[in-house]
Amino acid sequence: MLHKTLPALLLGAALLPMSVSAQTAPASRFEGRDIFALQVAADPQISPDGKTVAYVRRQGDIMTDRQKGAIWLVDTATGAQRPLVPDASQPRWSPDGKRLAYIAQDPKGNAQLFVRWMDSDAVVRITTLPDSPQSVTWSPDGRSIAYIMRVPGEPMKLGKAPDKPEGAEWAKPLEVIDRVDYRNDGGGYVQPGYDHIFLVSADGGPPRQLSFGDYQDGGPLSWTPDGRTLLFSAVRKPDWQHNVFDPEIYALDVASGAIAPLTSREGPDGAPVVSPDGSKIAYLGFDDKRLSYQNTLLYVMNRDGSAPRAITAGFDGSIDRAVWAADSRSLYAQYDERGVNRVARITLDGKVTELASGLTGTAFDRPYSGGEFTVSKGGAIAFTSGSALQPAELSVLTGSKARQLTHLNEGFLASKTLGQVRELAVKAPDGREVPAWLITPPGYQPGTRVPLVLEIHGGPHTAYGPHFSTDDQLYAAAGYAVLYTNPRGSTSYGEAFAQLIHHKYPGDDYGDLMAAVDAAIASGVADPGNLFVTGGSGGGVLTSWIVGKTDRFKGAATQKPVINWISEALTMDNTLFTSRYWFPKKPWEDPMGYWSRSPLSLVGNVKTPTLVVVGSEDYRTPVSEAEQYYAALQIQGVPTALVKVPGASHGGIAARPSQSAAKAAAIIAWFDRYRGKAAPQ
Repeated sequence: MLHKTLPALLLGAALLPMSVSAQTAPASRFEGRDIFALQVAADPQISPDGKTVAYVRRQGDIMTDRQKGAIWLVDTATGAQRPLVPDASQPRWSPDGKRLAYIAQDPKGNAQLFVRWMDSDAVVRITTLPDSPQSVTWSPDGRSIAYIMRVPGEPMKLGKAPDKPEGAEWAKPLEVIDRVDYRNDGGGYVQPGYDHIFLVSADGGPPRQLSFGDYQDGGPLSWTPDGRTLLFSAVRKPDWQHNVFDPEIYALDVASGAIAPLTSREGPDGAPVVSPDGSKIAYLGFDDKRLSYQNTLLYVMNRDGSAPRAITAGFDGSIDRAVWAADSRSLYAQYDERGVNRVARITLDGKVTELASGLTGTAFDRPYSGGEFTVSKGGAIAFTSGSALQPAELSVLTGSKARQLTHLNEGFLASKTLGQVRELAVKAPDGREVPAWLITPPGYQPGTRVPLVLEIHGGPHTAYGPHFSTDDQLYAAAGYAVLYTNPRGSTSYGEAFAQLIHHKYPGDDYGDLMAAVDAAIASGVADPGNLFVTGGSGGGVLTSWIVGKTDRFKGAATQKPVINWISEALTMDNTLFTSRYWFPKKPWEDPMGYWSRSPLSLVGNVKTPTLVVVGSEDYRTPVSEAEQYYAALQIQGVPTALVKVPGASHGGIAARPSQSAAKAAAIIAWFDRYRGKAAPQ
């Protein structure tokens, strides 16, 4: 049974063996429709006493074609579950564990804040809000709840249209845009207004706005133990829109509304958490050296902002989240190592002791590392766990023993024969290790060769790992072996490994990826005459780069790529990013530097039939990038097609289950069109 593999996974991130049964009925293979059946455990919130975990159980709704979540409770001793609230999110325990706050829709469909008394199951809606509250945080005495919400504003006005006659039907008025980051992937064009902090009684009543001004105030929020101060992060500086990468930690006096900065160095400071004794503040950040990647460090400073110090300066890993232990002498922190997220205890002198491993993320289209955790007052840890053959479940660590509490997909996946996953040893041309995994098709017979899909992750500063992937399982079910890797530039292998592509990307990654393909061929699995390549975002960049460098692939599918770094830098949603971190100069200062690293510069070499895929509302690698490449391939006479995913953003290209399945099916159909006969054995 799948859940029996968890202890090994937690201790060593062990992968399941490659051997599979050959007696596999075709109907038992993973299918696109199966995406609707998969469930994931997300946002685990362990109660203060450690006896109960509230979590969000998500599954695709086949009638609405959307992922829907319900809050469930799990007894940590017995594993017994019960549903609590349908169509809800963000469960948050009160400090005494007697109430649970959460977000759900009111009868008009607006997201509101609710509180449930756990002993009686009585529920009160405590807000009537026009927009969804975020970063919900209880006050230490349990009497109030702080949250962040957008406050609408007025757009910039230039001139005035003529007066419209009564009853006339005129065009919509002009839109005037004056913000630097004027649109966001997944959110569209930014509406006038700013995010601010609010406070509302936990029993209900009118909320009180605590922060004001033309600034974006961000979470998470953290209370001081006396309940007098809230900490948050923001860029509250002159010309803040041109300094969006330099947020500071601020202290907000709840009574007066006074706001004071606690940090001031150049570099991002965020995610503040106050120690239980109120004497110290932990936060995350780094000194911004304008590198494409830097480890995020865990800092501790005094309550007044004095004596800041990086307690993980000697640890070659990036800290994603940290919470204090009850004694204020150490913190629990999450970080990624070799493609697997872990939770460790970190003392104030920087000693790191791993406690739990095998964390996994709650998105499952591709095998990205990730995960979530919370800690009880007694030190029990609830976290999302999984494996290469199992989406995110809920586990708990008490003492040194980890137990899986949920088995949401066990029955369903038992009826499916999945592609099996194993690690593949790869050496780059310069001798560096290239972490890689190979998935074989269901029913694979050792010693036979099958077509291979090289599937490349985005970022490029992210990491794949031994995690479940619907895309990869669909490719495998169609008869392809799937190779995925963490080439240089990937995270979780140390800062130096990630920085190898600084001001070079794409470039040396090509050698790593070709070495991985050669290793898959040498393993006896990959058919050298039936090679295919795909990847999204940064993986789309590398897919387009690869087919401009070699003709060894029979087909390619570049998903949401960057094709021209100059146009990307000037049209992406994060306006200031590319020219600040990925290139030493601005586009007009060094156009040839941008061009030499653009896949469009190699399109004259491309002979590989190449599919181009993009979401129609992608603002990170905008649709214009994909359309440029499609046009260039058409001009060159290269077989191509353009697939647009309606309504999909960059990050949400697989958010709708039907579109996730259809996108994979389109790529498989494209590869099948150019797939040759099996190689002789």
